[in-house]
Amino acid sequence: MMDQKNLLVAIVLSVAILFGFQYVFTKFLPHPPPPVPAAQPAPNAASGPATEAPAGGTAPVGAASPAAPETREAAIGEQPRVKIDTPRLHGSIALLGGRIDDLTLASYHETVNPASPEVVLLWPTGTEDPYFAEFGWCPNSGCTETPDPALPGAQTKWTASGGPLSPGHPLTLTWDNGAGLVFTRTISIDENYMFTIDDAVKNAGPEPVSLRPYGLISRTGTPPVSGYYILFEGPIGFLDNGLQEIKYTSLAPGKPTVFDSAHGWLGFTDKYWLTALIPPQAEAVNANFLHTVAGAVTRYQADYIGAAVSVPAGGGATTSTRFFAGAKEVGLLDSYADSGIPRFDRAIDFGWFYFLTKPIFLVLVFFHGLLGNFGLAILLLTFLIKLAFFPLANKSYAAMSKMKLLQPEIAKLRERYPDDKAKQQQEIMGLYKKVGANPLAGCLPIVIQIPVFFSLYKVLFVTIEMRHAPFFGWIHDLSAPDPTSFINLFGLLPFAPSAVPVIGAFLAIGAWPLFMGVTMFLQQKLNPQPVDPIQARMFMFLPIVFTYMLSAFPAGLVIYWSWNNLLSITQQWAIMHKRGAA
Repeated sequence: MMDQKNLLVAIVLSVAILFGFQYVFTKFLPHPPPPVPAAQPAPNAASGPATEAPAGGTAPVGAASPAAPETREAAIGEQPRVKIDTPRLHGSIALLGGRIDDLTLASYHETVNPASPEVVLLWPTGTEDPYFAEFGWCPNSGCTETPDPALPGAQTKWTASGGPLSPGHPLTLTWDNGAGLVFTRTISIDENYMFTIDDAVKNAGPEPVSLRPYGLISRTGTPPVSGYYILFEGPIGFLDNGLQEIKYTSLAPGKPTVFDSAHGWLGFTDKYWLTALIPPQAEAVNANFLHTVAGAVTRYQADYIGAAVSVPAGGGATTSTRFFAGAKEVGLLDSYADSGIPRFDRAIDFGWFYFLTKPIFLVLVFFHGLLGNFGLAILLLTFLIKLAFFPLANKSYAAMSKMKLLQPEIAKLRERYPDDKAKQQQEIMGLYKKVGANPLAGCLPIVIQIPVFFSLYKVLFVTIEMRHAPFFGWIHDLSAPDPTSFINLFGLLPFAPSAVPVIGAFLAIGAWPLFMGVTMFLQQKLNPQPVDPIQARMFMFLPIVFTYMLSAFPAGLVIYWSWNNLLSITQQWAIMHKRGAA
C-alpha cells in the first residue's frame, strides 16, 4: 500500500496547492473595475486645505470635501483653470492653489470598449473623494496650523501665462505676496506621465527669508483596495534605501510614519495606477505618510518637506521636484528608474518571485512584439518552457509507462495477499525496484509547473500591459475570466448566469475552462490508473474540481494550462506508445 499512499499524498498535495490558490488567495481573482459615471462626485477647486495642524513635520493637510459633494463637471467649472493636453493625459490645473487635481488617462478606458470613458485618476476638492497634488513653501520653522498668508497656499490665486500644458510647452504661474516676495512656478510635462515643477522665489524686501519647499499628494476616503495577498495597494515609496509598503489600515490617525531620506520617492499605488512625488535626489528630505480623520472625512497624505532654502534680500532661490501620475507601464517605469529614480519599477508588485516573474513578463512582451497578440505570446512561451523541461518530462513519462505496465502484476499481488498489507507492500516495492519504477514520477510535471503557473498568474494580474489585452474570439481581456458560461449555451440563451440567485457565481464556467477540463481528463487517462476504487474515483473527480477552480482565473492562465496539457498529452502519448503502455 505504500505506493498508493505515496501517490495519494502527492495528489493531495498538488490539489492542496491549487485549492490554496483558490481559497487562500480567493481575493486575488480579478474583478472588472466599476464604471465611473460621468456625474460621479469629483473634487472641487474652490475648497482649500483644512487648517488642522498635522502632527510632526508634515506638509499642510489637504482639504476636506463639503457636506454635499458636487459633480466632477461642476467642481472643475467653478474655478479658472489651465488645460492639460498631452498624448497620454487630459485634464487641467487649478489656478486657485496651483493644484494638479484633474487628470484622466487618454490611453486607458474603463472597459474594453474604446468608446468608454477614460480612466479618471485625479479629482479636485469639493467632490466625494478628492485626489490631488499640491506644491509650495513653508517657513523654515515648518508648516503650522495656520498657513502663512505671505506664502502661496491652497487659497492663492495664481496668474498663468502659457498653456495649454503639453510636452515642450510649459505653463508658468506667478504670484506676488505684496510684501516683497514674488513666486514663480513653472510646470512642464514629458510625453508620458511625468510632471516637473520648478518653484522660484525672488526677494525684493530688505531682509533675508528662509523657506522650506514641500510637495504633497492628498487622497480623501479610504480607496477600495482589492485586498489581495499577492498585490499591494496603498501608500508606497522607496525611502531609507528600501521599498516601503504601508497599508491604509496601518496608518494610525494623526500619527505620521516618518522617513528621513536623501533620495527616493513616495506616493500611492493602485493595481494599475500610480501617483508619486520625486523630490530632488541630491537633497535630504523629511518624507511622511499621514492619516487624518475630521468628522466623517478620512484623508491620507504622502508628503515631503525639503531642507531650508535661504533667500537673501535682493536675491532669489529655486527648487525643483517631479510628480508622476499615470499608468504603471513596466517599460516606462524602468526607463525612469534608469534615469535616476531608484527602484521606481518596484511600484509594480512583481513580488517575491521577481527574479522569475519579471523575466516571464519581458519574454511575453518580446513575443508580443513578434506576434502582435499576448495570447499567442503565452502559447509560444509555454511551448519553449515545455521544450526546456523536455528531458526531465521524458524521464517522468518513461517511469509512468513502467508503472502502467506493472498494473496487472500489482493487481495479482493484491489478490494473492488480500489480508497481508505489509506483504503486499513488500512485494510491490520489489516489483518497482526490479523495473526501476517510481510511483511519484507522475507528479513531477505538476510540480515543475507550479512556479511558472504562479508567476504567469502574477504577470496577468498585476501588469497593465495585460489589462484588456485580447486573444481571439470571445476573449477580449486575457487578465479577466472567460466571460462565457455553459449554462446559457455560451451566450445563445438570452440571460446572464451570474444573475441567477444564490448559485449564479457557480455557473460562470466558460468554454476555455471546460476545454481545459477535457484536456486534463484525457491526460489523466494516459496515467497509470489506481487499483483502489476510492483513489480511482478521486482521479475521476479532479478534472471537474480543476475546471471549476480555474474558471474564475484569468483567461490567459486557463489558455496556458490548456495548451500545456495538450503539449503534455502529445509528449506523454508518444513516449508511452513507444514503450507499449499507451
